[in-house]
Amino acid sequence: MQQAQRIELSELSTASADVPPSAGKGAPLVPSLHPLHQVKTTLQVCVGSATLTVGELLGAQEQQVLQLDRDIHQPVDLLLEGHVVARGQLVAVGDRFAVRITELPLPMNIDGSVQP
Repeated sequence: MQQAQRIELSELSTASADVPPSAGKGAPLVPSLHPLHQVKTTLQVCVGSATLTVGELLGAQEQQVLQLDRDIHQPVDLLLEGHVVARGQLVAVGDRFAVRITELPLPMNIDGSVQP
């Protein structure tokens, strides 16, 4: 059995934590004056998954380590309604997890067509 080891996440400076999400280098997916910018949604971050039987799950104990199907250097998926909408790298901001976005889809128009 492999030993579990802690990994250190890079810390973002507090200055970058104060930068609004719209201050990225890439083009926004939707123009900023669009009414959709006021709609709230929940974005989930998936760091990986583990396959086990219900019996193994019921027999799980405190401090037990479940090995996930991803390497620590692989990007995490950002999910919206179960669909991957971006990928990123886990980082630490103070005592919280955060995600540095590393991959975004091509900017899209409201009708779903891709901008050139």
